[in-house]
Amino acid sequence: MDQGNDSRVTEFVLHSFSGPPELQLLFFACFTLLYLSILLGNFLIVFTVLSEPALHTPMYFLLSNLSFLDVCLSTFATPKMIVDFFTDHRTISFEGCMAQIFFMHVFAGGEMMLLVAMAYDRYVAICRPLHYAAIMNLHKCTGLVVGSWLIGILHSLSQLVFIVNLPFCGPNTVDNFFCDLPLVIKLACTDTYILEILMVSDSDIMAMSSFVLLLFSYMVILVTVRRQSSGGVAKAWATLTAHVTVVTLFFGPCIFIYALPFSNFLLNKVLSIFYTVFTPLLNPLIYTLRNKEVILAMQKLRR
Repeated sequence: MDQGNDSRVTEFVLHSFSGPPELQLLFFACFTLLYLSILLGNFLIVFTVLSEPALHTPMYFLLSNLSFLDVCLSTFATPKMIVDFFTDHRTISFEGCMAQIFFMHVFAGGEMMLLVAMAYDRYVAICRPLHYAAIMNLHKCTGLVVGSWLIGILHSLSQLVFIVNLPFCGPNTVDNFFCDLPLVIKLACTDTYILEILMVSDSDIMAMSSFVLLLFSYMVILVTVRRQSSGGVAKAWATLTAHVTVVTLFFGPCIFIYALPFSNFLLNKVLSIFYTVFTPLLNPLIYTLRNKEVILAMQKLRR
């Protein structure tokens, strides 16, 4: 641990996945491949949406922004984790640690809000199709995306403003591959019990409320379609399947981590990998494998 004259911690030690050199090399190869796949899959969606005029619609505008957020969410910590597999001295500066906490909450909070915006888009498209073009115009879509980023930033600042001024003068080991807020705040050299409850509750309430709102919106869509057409439920559910899958994959680990933040450090580490690596990897597959418009647009790009 590096200490200055005031005995303040200037760096933190990250406990990533440990093991013999052969296992570390395997981890390096696997996570490098996964990260490159995330970049390729998500940037391909962004490029396809930008290049194909037929995809210049609100749904694909929001989807391309989700892909960009997925790239950001996987990039704030994954590259450092990959590099750390080649060193035994896995440290991060105090400023770097605070930056990781800030960007993690910006990107995760922004993605939560963007998923809510995408659910709203599907609600308007299915339940109010005649008014869809008027409601989901470019101004509204841009506002939804900007609003998602602003809420993510405000949420992150509400977390960071308290922790950045805490005294860190003792233990400096974080049992994860990045600076996870519940773990870092436990290292402060003061009683943080009340602050822990407030900060963890803030994140958990945001995740739970967004998750419940999303599920409620999907139920409203299905009920509305059922009333309008006896044969429309299957079609509506097929449209929502991708959204429900993505929402479950993203919100499940987030809610669990902040509902039980200190229950099982190994499990928390695995869940952190899930929503920072596997969810951004799976999202392009989930949204494109059953989407004929996107597949056709990608095929045009290959010609």
